[in-house]
Amino acid sequence: MATNRAWEPESTGPGQKLNETAAEMKERVQEMGRKAADKADEQRQRAASGLERAADTLHEKAATLPGGERVQTMAHATADNINAAADYIREHDFSALMKDVEDLVRRHPGPSLAAAVFAGFMVGRMFRSED
Repeated sequence: MATNRAWEPESTGPGQKLNETAAEMKERVQEMGRKAADKADEQRQRAASGLERAADTLHEKAATLPGGERVQTMAHATADNINAAADYIREHDFSALMKDVEDLVRRHPGPSLAAAVFAGFMVGRMFRSED
């Protein structure tokens, strides 16, 4: 019995070219995702290093703060918390950080909003002081 090859797709026909193009696009998108993840990881490491520098500075300056021993103790405790935040950022990837932030905001919306306003104010001052 003869087979009719007219119904079989050609190996270099439009369907095959479409599959190749789709595979190529998928590969490009995956590469872009990898690059974005690498960039986010690099920024995460920079943020952790910046927090560590801030904590170190706070530890160094704590003794010179007015207010006595109580203020110094609070400054050291704050610096320790900043160091803990730096360690957390360094040890967790971007998706884990975002999930934890979302959970925190859901549980404590008011303080989260206040913290966001404060962080925005501090970032604004930092950029303004660099000019």
